[in-house]
Amino acid sequence: MAVLNNASAFRNAIFGGAPVSKSTGTLAATTVDLFVIAGGEVMVTALWGKVTTAVTVANSYKLIATPTTGASQDLCAATDIGTTDTIAGTLLTFGLDTTTAPRKLMSIGYGVALGPVPVTTGKIQSVSAGTDGVITWYVTWVPLTDGATLVAA
Repeated sequence: MAVLNNASAFRNAIFGGAPVSKSTGTLAATTVDLFVIAGGEVMVTALWGKVTTAVTVANSYKLIATPTTGASQDLCAATDIGTTDTIAGTLLTFGLDTTTAPRKLMSIGYGVALGPVPVTTGKIQSVSAGTDGVITWYVTWVPLTDGATLVAA
């Protein structure tokens, strides 16, 4: 007897649905809006990036949650992703939290997709200090507040 699993149904049950994605465009020394949260809190069940154009220059890079009301919070510690080139196709995940600093960005195989993390109404943003490379970020989520949404910025 064959057992068939519906991949979409499994993903929906575990992560909340298909990933929402947003490209940074060519990185520059700026802050880029990636995702917008509206209507209340959501639980980010997974968050990871895929480098689509190599990052080849020094770049202190991080992700932040910027609420509509309140102060921004780092989702990861600023990490240099360019001095040692991060090549196209690399998946960016996150190291483990420590008692003295938030997790750092890492290449796949060394870290985990960030989640679950509650995020309130506002934005998830990338903060870059470098001037080359492109990253597409992916997020899965579930609403914690009835009517809450998360969309690409």
